[in-house]
Amino acid sequence: MTVYPKKRAMTSRSALLATTMLAALYAPAAIAQDNEPSDDEASIQETIYVIAPDFVPTEGGTANKSDIALIETPQSVSVITRDQIDLLNFIDAQQAVRYTSGVFGENYGPDLRFDFITARGFTPKQYIDGLAAPVSTSIFSIGLDLYAFESFDILKGPASALYGNSPPGGLYNQTSRRPEREFGGELSAKYGTDDYKQIAGTFTGPLGDNLSFRLTGLYRDRNAERDKVSSERKLFAPALTWNITSDTELTLLGYYQSDEVLGDTNGFLPVQGTLLPNPVGEIDPGTNLGHPANRYDREQWGLGYEFVHAFNESVKFVSNTKLSGYEEATPTGIYGSGGLINTTDPSQPSYFRTVLQSNFTYRETVDSIATDNRFDIDLETGALTHDIIAGYDFREVENDADFGFFFGTDTIDLFNPDYDYAGEFAPGYPSSFNDQTLQHSGFYVQDHIGVGEHLFFTLSGRYDDVTIENNATGAETQQDAFTYRVGANYVFDSGIAPYVSYATSFEPVLGSDSVTGNDFEPSEGEQVEAGIKYDARGLPEGYELLLTGAVYQIKQTNVVSTAPSVTPVFGTQTGEVEVEGAEIELVSRIDDRLSINASYSYTDSEVVDSSTPAEIGEPLPVTPENKASLFVDYSFIDGPLAGFGIGGGVRYTGESQGALPGPFTPVVYTGEESTLVDAIIRYDTGQWRFAINGSNILDEQYVARCAGPAGCTYGAGRQVIATVTRKF
Repeated sequence: MTVYPKKRAMTSRSALLATTMLAALYAPAAIAQDNEPSDDEASIQETIYVIAPDFVPTEGGTANKSDIALIETPQSVSVITRDQIDLLNFIDAQQAVRYTSGVFGENYGPDLRFDFITARGFTPKQYIDGLAAPVSTSIFSIGLDLYAFESFDILKGPASALYGNSPPGGLYNQTSRRPEREFGGELSAKYGTDDYKQIAGTFTGPLGDNLSFRLTGLYRDRNAERDKVSSERKLFAPALTWNITSDTELTLLGYYQSDEVLGDTNGFLPVQGTLLPNPVGEIDPGTNLGHPANRYDREQWGLGYEFVHAFNESVKFVSNTKLSGYEEATPTGIYGSGGLINTTDPSQPSYFRTVLQSNFTYRETVDSIATDNRFDIDLETGALTHDIIAGYDFREVENDADFGFFFGTDTIDLFNPDYDYAGEFAPGYPSSFNDQTLQHSGFYVQDHIGVGEHLFFTLSGRYDDVTIENNATGAETQQDAFTYRVGANYVFDSGIAPYVSYATSFEPVLGSDSVTGNDFEPSEGEQVEAGIKYDARGLPEGYELLLTGAVYQIKQTNVVSTAPSVTPVFGTQTGEVEVEGAEIELVSRIDDRLSINASYSYTDSEVVDSSTPAEIGEPLPVTPENKASLFVDYSFIDGPLAGFGIGGGVRYTGESQGALPGPFTPVVYTGEESTLVDAIIRYDTGQWRFAINGSNILDEQYVARCAGPAGCTYGAGRQVIATVTRKF
């Protein structure tokens, strides 16, 4: 029997089942003809194609910094595996969360620079290989390409007990592709809508008895749905593993990525003609109110290592360190800023069609070093088992940002744009936005205690010390916090595992209280969560499944500004936010044929208290109450159609507010709900894959977010991409 691709062998029981099904299928014809099948027919019948064998996740390393099974983890974790990413052709992290509960992406449409994601109402922080990414002052994303990673994990709820300062909604961690001892890899080419062109590859294998390597690279050139916008990306990510001894391993990990985006990346449109009627007509999603000369440049790199030494079967040491550099610049950032400037006199040619333009220039550099060092100890004490981690992590970040904002420098016709710009294209960066040095250290301990074979307790605690210095003024802010997590799971023999947990979080807040004059205290978060998880251990062989359901309540206190803002912030520290929700998520794979992603989220968010009275009682921005999704893929793994596969999905996202009310947003607009359909058709052989993936194939047009009268953005339209992949 031949099995393709060579990623996982069929079990004897699965092979017997497949053979039995084939025999049942072909027996009537054999009896009627009283003939044995030819050698060619037998070869076709015995060829089995196993596609995406690692579709269903099992381990939750991000949630525990240890190899503890997801079923034993007392907190919600979503893991999007590389097999899921490849099968559904996710291009970026925003797309990767389309079928994940409680997490929302693409609120600004298909942005070509960053990944805009919210989790349980808050913007999660980005981690790479367990270390904080060198994010910029105002955006918690560095936009490193999804192709560089083996998996995408989302830890929902407070995560400070292991990671330090983070928002109460959680964080996401991306795990880099690692070297393997057997030679393998792929080379792929993509072409699709908006002149999407990409070539990418990853190759791994041995370099000797103790060395193995991986090289991952990507080149992408594409246009956007918006007119006169294009981007170019280059990615190179090498990795090298040295098996020093049977107990000691060193892995070097690096990446370099450059991005160049030309044209208006914002796409801010007036509310009249998108959400609201416009007497002149509806605004086309491709409308560009910026300028083709706009430019966004970014270069980033990272170089680090992961060192693992096992002292014995019970104790090992893990050290993870990375140096990172990040630079971005927008020397010209012309955009439609002030909305329509004549909405009162229909006799004028500018009536409901003339938009004010401004120019926002920006540059930032972020240099960081991060290290995490811990002991992982497995031991037994009487009837108890312990998986203990104890560690110390430290990071230092240098952040320098400058900007220029030139308001009302020109106008543009909304329905017949003319890109003759009257203002200065590159006026420089005259104002300082941020000039800070952050030092953040933390000691943490966690004990995962097993009582017998079924009951597990997880106890985590961490002390953090944060120092932030304003390099321009010399002012220094010091804040510390103790955070913890306690939880319990009971895993029945059937695979059903109810759990409950309580976790806390903190985030430093810079500045001083406008009422008391005192330095701000850290913002604090807490979450109570109860849920149930179920895996396939009680089902017949051939069933892989992870089903999770949870209800939770999050409270965030000591909030100065409930909406993201620059630092230091101004206001008084009286704000409080509460989020309650329920989530259910299923990832399943049946007999190597049927793959299923399904999820539902209910999220009820509210500003409970605020120094801005108008905010009280309002929901958090871009946090829809309801999100539901279902994706099903079927593979023909044997018989004359072996290798073919088809799939389809539907995604529903409810409406959500684009902003909170306040002095600068007296009117709050609500984005539109959407129901989008995705589809796949593909053919796999042992070494080749031919696939066509379509998202929003019905091309539903909807406003994803409207932050204000001049800040509306259409959601992602139809995207169809054809892929050819050669596997090795």
